[in-house]
Amino acid sequence: MSKDWHPSTRAIHAGTRRSQYGEVSEAVFLTQGFVYDSAEQAEARFEALGEDEFIYARYGNPTVRMFEDRIADLLGYEDCFACASGMAAVSGALTALLKAGDHVVAARALFGSCLYVLEDVLGRFGVEVTLVDGTDNAAWDAAIRPDTRLVFFESISNPTLEVVDMRHVVKAAHAVGAIVVADDAMATPVFSYAKACGADIAIVSTTKHVDGQGRMLGGAICGPRDLIRGPIEAYMKHTGGAMNPFAAWTHLKALETMGLRVRAQAQTALALADALDGHDRIASVRYPTHAAHPQQALALAQAPVGGTVIAFEVKGGKEACFRFLNALEIITISNNFADAKSIATHPATTTHQRLAQEQKDALGISPGLVRLSAGLEDPADLIADLVQALTV
Repeated sequence: MSKDWHPSTRAIHAGTRRSQYGEVSEAVFLTQGFVYDSAEQAEARFEALGEDEFIYARYGNPTVRMFEDRIADLLGYEDCFACASGMAAVSGALTALLKAGDHVVAARALFGSCLYVLEDVLGRFGVEVTLVDGTDNAAWDAAIRPDTRLVFFESISNPTLEVVDMRHVVKAAHAVGAIVVADDAMATPVFSYAKACGADIAIVSTTKHVDGQGRMLGGAICGPRDLIRGPIEAYMKHTGGAMNPFAAWTHLKALETMGLRVRAQAQTALALADALDGHDRIASVRYPTHAAHPQQALALAQAPVGGTVIAFEVKGGKEACFRFLNALEIITISNNFADAKSIATHPATTTHQRLAQEQKDALGISPGLVRLSAGLEDPADLIADLVQALTV
């Protein structure tokens, strides 16, 4: 790790590998396999890979390895395995580290696909899962047992933006030897505090802020080398979840501007929260570091910035919410977030549609809830768009 470099420098230069041609822009190696000088060399590589040695793209690739080194360095971890998507990273990390009979404690407020992996997939294969209110430290303490193998949560939950007291949960988990896995998508790679708070593994959906322009799927599992190059790599390379080289190359190029983009988006998100707070057609506004958020003090204790997404509840339920969404002129209706374009989502009918109503109620996913991802448009134009849509 380049400890004497600032994050913006790491995002541009960490892990750089140049071919014999000395290219300035990182090379993209679009190959599924690699040639050996001899049968003996092939045998040696299959026995043990040396530094910058590769045998098959599902196992590793020079372009992908550059991205892995760079994102691990940026987040402060020893190593990384780059995956085909954010959910490939989540499901891969959890499946690689767990077996039948293991006990997991997880926050209840999770992205719908994460809940599916925990409850349906892992539960089907004999993993015991206990879900808790992620904002309740006492609930974590009560649920974590001496035989708990792993603890999982989103640093900032999707879509209700609840904040987990990461230091408290990490301390409780490590007291029984449990591995702590943090899904860091909402916190962003720029403002990530997973490593600083002691999380063993940070998972990033690189589809979001890293690519950040609606082009490529990707994910990254960052953590200690013994876990990344041990059980996680073994599982991922044999089950086909590796990132493809072209996605890795676009991610490398996107990292060069990620800090500029994400900081601008975060400033806009805070401005939008300010503009909506107190509006007569808005019941509540949430942005982690905004005064309207019930956990503002905790959020500020963990990071100075609350990410690029806000959540708010439109008065009048689904009908009023849909009327508002359909009246937007600049902000796009879609289900992604952390894009250069501002995006509004109605979680109850899209990303979390398949959850039972009682689960939605418990998570605070109401018919009027909107998740809004701030883009790179002028904040004044976005505020004007929100205000006019609320008056329709």
